[in-house]
Amino acid sequence: MKETASTFTPANHSILIIDDEPDICELLEYKLRNEGFRAESVCNPLEAFGKARDLSPDLIVLDVMMPDLDGFRLCSMFKVDSKLKNIPILFLTAKVKIDDRVKGFERGADDYLTKPFDTRELIARIRVILSRTLTKQVALQGKLFAGGISLDPESHEVTVDGNLVDLTNTEFKLLHLMMERTGRVQSRENLLVNVWNYDTDIETRTVDNHIGRLRSKLGKKGNFVKTVRGVGYKLLTD
Repeated sequence: MKETASTFTPANHSILIIDDEPDICELLEYKLRNEGFRAESVCNPLEAFGKARDLSPDLIVLDVMMPDLDGFRLCSMFKVDSKLKNIPILFLTAKVKIDDRVKGFERGADDYLTKPFDTRELIARIRVILSRTLTKQVALQGKLFAGGISLDPESHEVTVDGNLVDLTNTEFKLLHLMMERTGRVQSRENLLVNVWNYDTDIETRTVDNHIGRLRSKLGKKGNFVKTVRGVGYKLLTD
């Protein structure tokens, strides 16, 4: 059975603890593992970025006040890294001023817990964050995204920069196929077979006409549909 927010399973989630106090790292690892989570820690903030990239955790518990590299700076580094930017972060800190909390949220934190703290509250907050993240992931299952274009096969809707675009069934299938195979060239013959279910001896100009209309409806994003001379088309957003 696939995991959902209502069937949240700690064993499916890994947590990285970053804190310069070994006692806290040891305590949190023990408590989280007791709850069924997979937990690891790093006490040297200079090693934290590499550890995070190696582990790719589902959530990071991050101390703020650390020597050499504080939590705010580390958080900013995580949020600009393609591999780490979507990992939720829970700050742990002795800083209690509202300005410090605001600074944490501005860096991209998902939650903020001040020291001293109760491990039961920390675990409860971790569960909430991970359940919320899981709910979003489930909601996005099946959806395709490419450079501001979103395609939902279930609702049969396409949006461009958040605006709904009205496509015919054929245009939708064309876009769907190319988004599934972003960056890969699709020959006209291949598109005819996969979109129209035609044999390859049918007129390939049919594809060109529909591609032209699809580009027009996508507006500026229509430039993403590239012509590969003498072959066919591909979707390229970079």
